Amino acid sequence: QMADPFLYDTGERSHYGCLGHEVQIEHLKAYVCRPSFSTDKAVIVVHDVFGWQFSDIRYIVDLIASHGYITICPDFFKGTKPWTPTDHWVDFPDWMKNHDPMKVDKEADVVLKYLKEQCGAKKIGIVGFSWGGMAVHHLMLKNPQLTAGVSLYGRIIRDSEERYRLLNPTFFIFGEKDHTISLDQIFLLEDKLKQYCKVPYKIKVYPGQVHGFAQLKPEDMKPDDKPYIEEARRDMIDWIKMFV
Repeated sequence: QMADPFLYDTGERSHYGCLGHEVQIEHLKAYVCRPSFSTDKAVIVVHDVFGWQFSDIRYIVDLIASHGYITICPDFFKGTKPWTPTDHWVDFPDWMKNHDPMKVDKEADVVLKYLKEQCGAKKIGIVGFSWGGMAVHHLMLKNPQLTAGVSLYGRIIRDSEERYRLLNPTFFIFGEKDHTISLDQIFLLEDKLKQYCKVPYKIKVYPGQVHGFAQLKPEDMKPDDKPYIEEARRDMIDWIKMFV
């Protein structure tokens, strides 16, 4: 039985009552949560394979908003079906072909325009998980409008030296026990960034943590993992606060 490359156990998940609301932006639906005071700072959250409606991702959106950012998670799958825990792993490569995390530029532009024109955002950061972590890595190479990025356990794609010339500060978060990303790959990423990257970057590996660890809601956390999950989230927010 081959371990599924992106997925983590979504079985024992608690229900979550969201604090934000849904909006339609051009061809995209999105989930938005605003802080209790007005601000010109915003964060885009890029969901994982489970899509923009998954309760863990909405929890993260609300969490970031509580730190003073207009936070938005658009449907980067554009209305197509997200992966679900009951889908069969053999179909995953085909599903991925139609859900390429490197093809998110148009959606990102639509959301950036909305944040600037409708929400008055002047500084905009981006955070992404797993599939979304890959999308963030891509966008931080391509879109100078994104002031800072946090990529959480996005599989590392090695296709060219161009993968390391980040435009703005980017933080890469990994779990030590992630079966989809080897420590060798992480060391290589660090090596290449040292060579090619001209902006601040950071890589951090959290002990004993598996793929998907950072988006668990508090009541779904195991006691041993809790300190690392909380640390990763604090680190994510601190990075955003430093640059956005």
